[in-house]
Amino acid sequence: MTLGTTTASAQHGLGARLAALARIVELGPGRVDATLLRDAGQLLLRAGERLRLSADHTVVALAGGTGSGKSSLFNRVSGLELSPTGVRRPTTARTHACVWGLEGAAPLLDWLQIQWRHRFARASALDRGESRLHGLILLDLPDHDSIRALNDTEAERLIKLADLVVWVLDPQKYADASIHRRYLSELKGHEATTVFVLNQVDKLAPEELVECVGDLAELLKREGVEHPRLVSTSALTGRGLDGLKGVLAESVSQRRAAVQRLEADLDRLLEDFTKAMPMPEVTTVRPTVDPARQEALVDALCDAVGLTAVGEAVENVYAARSIEWVGWPYARWAAKLRPDPLSSLRVGDLREEIGELVGGSVTAQPAEVANAVQALTDGLTAGMPEAWSNGVRDAGRSASGRLPQTLSEQLSRIAPKLDQVPGWWWAAKIWQYALVVLFAAGFLWAGAILVYGVLGVGDAPGELLEDVAVLPWLGLMMASVLGLGALSSIASRNFVILGAGTERERLVREMRQRVAAIAAETVIAPVERELHRYNEFFAAMSVVRR
Repeated sequence: MTLGTTTASAQHGLGARLAALARIVELGPGRVDATLLRDAGQLLLRAGERLRLSADHTVVALAGGTGSGKSSLFNRVSGLELSPTGVRRPTTARTHACVWGLEGAAPLLDWLQIQWRHRFARASALDRGESRLHGLILLDLPDHDSIRALNDTEAERLIKLADLVVWVLDPQKYADASIHRRYLSELKGHEATTVFVLNQVDKLAPEELVECVGDLAELLKREGVEHPRLVSTSALTGRGLDGLKGVLAESVSQRRAAVQRLEADLDRLLEDFTKAMPMPEVTTVRPTVDPARQEALVDALCDAVGLTAVGEAVENVYAARSIEWVGWPYARWAAKLRPDPLSSLRVGDLREEIGELVGGSVTAQPAEVANAVQALTDGLTAGMPEAWSNGVRDAGRSASGRLPQTLSEQLSRIAPKLDQVPGWWWAAKIWQYALVVLFAAGFLWAGAILVYGVLGVGDAPGELLEDVAVLPWLGLMMASVLGLGALSSIASRNFVILGAGTERERLVREMRQRVAAIAAETVIAPVERELHRYNEFFAAMSVVRR
């Protein structure tokens, strides 16, 4: 595999991880610490800009404290007196850059915000036998312990942007607590993109050098840098300079330092994410609410709206109202002469209840609605981190405030209207009153025959009132009318019972359908979106962890 292929493959792998990180930043608000999301956003921005710029150049930053000999080392490596040195502190006020190979470097230097007057080029590098450094951009940073806040801030900024950081330490201050606490303790996982240079070794005896190198290595390991790359140099004598150039040449030739630095920063950020939100045992949940839970939610919401009681009220009122339409009139008129047999059914209360229902005053119980939603979400969030389980609950409750009113409005819309009756009730009423009229006519006819034909009172108006032989037939006709009335009343009552049950079933069925639709829109859909969000978040986390 060629170097170019290796670099492209590394960038592709980093690109996939950065894309996953972008998804985490998109999905994380409200679930992940805002500071971590901000850091992730900054890393994405920095990575996007760095990968867009020259991949043929490697940015190496020389960082160190005042008096470490950093600028002298910079001049030694560049072979020119580019960065000022001296006893006045801080000795480096602005970042200086030396470029081996100018082509394509300008946009990268602009991104690094290196002033034009502090940019230098080694145009003759190939003539001096330093072709191995072609593509190197070497930065001499302001001293990190500068008394000038501006310089200190610039050093911190460029340390974060550099592909490779070379920490220049001197024998007197290599164990300085401030540099370890502020910078070196943050280098865990950055071994591939960090080099430590113990400079000014010309001031040490051989045994002192061995002791200092060993002590420095031990300090770095305690800071989490397991395999530090250490180089001993002397900017004054040139000792160890070839070794340092060899390290730089290796990074430049591989052209992977930029990718390695971004990968190291990404790994470090991932550690912070893991500390704040450890990977749960369950990283993938079912993204949809199963039918059984949906059915249980609908049942609970129907209970909250009192659908069973309303259905029973509708059935009873249906039967009570039918008495005025399909009952045998004679029986109904006779009933008025004795206590109301329907009073035990509290028909008046039921009518009032249905009237309120039609008017929209029957409401779902908010507490029962909340409990129903809580029961659903509790069963879906087992094994989730607390922030995500709370998110699912919040999603389920997002519309619960208006859910009771919505349920009540839907129930009112499908409730039976008191001014509407089934068409067959009209037909039954007409039939019953036709029988009443027929019975009354027969009764009057029979009475007239008795008065005029049998008793002989007065003069009969005609033969129909004198024919006594008609009386048995009139009696049979009247008895038949009464029988037909009773039979039709019984049949109508049976039909009423069936109709009342049908009306109740219709109401319950339609209301359940509407409750299911409302639950799907206001509870199920938000919950499922949150479950999808959970799966996508931890799928992205898995990609970033690779």
